[in-house]
Amino acid sequence: MTAHSSRRGMNMKMKHIGPRVALAVLFSTPLFLGAQTTTGKIHGHVSDPAGMAETSGTVSLYQGGMASPNATPKYTFDIDANGDYKGDVAPGSYTIAYRQPNTPKDKVVDQIDNIKVVAGQDTEANDDMSRPDYIAKLSPEERKALEEAKAKNAAILKENSQIKNLNGDLAKSRSDRGAKNYSDAAALMQKDVTAKPDEPLLWVELGEAQLGMKQYGDAETSLQKGIQLEQASKKPNTEIQAAAGNALGEAYGSDGKIPESQAAYDAAAKVNPASAVMYYTNEAIVMDRAQQLDATVAATDKAIAADPTKPIPYYLKGKALINKATIDPKTQKIIAPDGCADAYKKYLELAPDGPFAADSKSVLAELSATPSTNANAKSGKKPH
Repeated sequence: MTAHSSRRGMNMKMKHIGPRVALAVLFSTPLFLGAQTTTGKIHGHVSDPAGMAETSGTVSLYQGGMASPNATPKYTFDIDANGDYKGDVAPGSYTIAYRQPNTPKDKVVDQIDNIKVVAGQDTEANDDMSRPDYIAKLSPEERKALEEAKAKNAAILKENSQIKNLNGDLAKSRSDRGAKNYSDAAALMQKDVTAKPDEPLLWVELGEAQLGMKQYGDAETSLQKGIQLEQASKKPNTEIQAAAGNALGEAYGSDGKIPESQAAYDAAAKVNPASAVMYYTNEAIVMDRAQQLDATVAATDKAIAADPTKPIPYYLKGKALINKATIDPKTQKIIAPDGCADAYKKYLELAPDGPFAADSKSVLAELSATPSTNANAKSGKKPH
């Protein structure tokens, strides 16, 4: 059993590209006549002036030449979330017209003329609004907005590329920690926090690697940094905060800082109460390793209160209490503190074949033995 949990489902989030430029260049729609009896196919991609895919709207096909703005299209296809459309159409020459959801019926955002569809063939007809002739029709204000959008998109693309690389490093670091290659994990994360010092998850991962190396002071600093950054973010992630607090509790406890360790575990349970029993059980294990009997009992009581169906806290409580037992000088009988025997019994009730069942039965037998057959009951197998 480990004293800290993994966070393999946590990853840094990519940012969405945007905002796209809302352009007001509209054209009158044409009117076309005629129909064919055989069919061909058409497909294409629609992108805005910044080169990003349009994610909604329609592409309509008009057969013939330019005509009235109230013409009825021969075919209309929806744009999907990737900016693509496709459909079956009669062969012939078409103008394709793109409309956004809020474009008036008698207007279009853009149109492409002279698209030839041949029976039995699949024709590609893209609408790329970053083409020079479209940009030339924009107003000065729209061109300025377009350049600003391009700059923002370029920055976001660069950041997303960096985040992709950092997520790969996070996966590598976790793999290294799983293989106990803590120094490799720490070196990788140290490089990443230098490159992106405002990302809390990197600091938490660095702290976990340093904890594995038993560099407790460094781990405390890194984990605290991760928690502070996460708390200050626009949308704090409670799982990251709790995982960091859980690891921080272990670092403090292993460093002999018992009150700080208890506070860290309490903070983890507060921010993520659904996993409180895990954090308090981990606290009990750390206190047990540090031979802090009263702190172990306090942690087990919190774990039991969070979820009374978990067996390990009962065993740890019994183990801490039996180590506080005394011997009656007159009868030589073991006098265990209140709750000790009950804790062992509850463990056996919940886990009759558990890893500490034999030890629990042995202690209970010694507590009920006559003085002449008593052995030293201050044993207790240590959970790992």
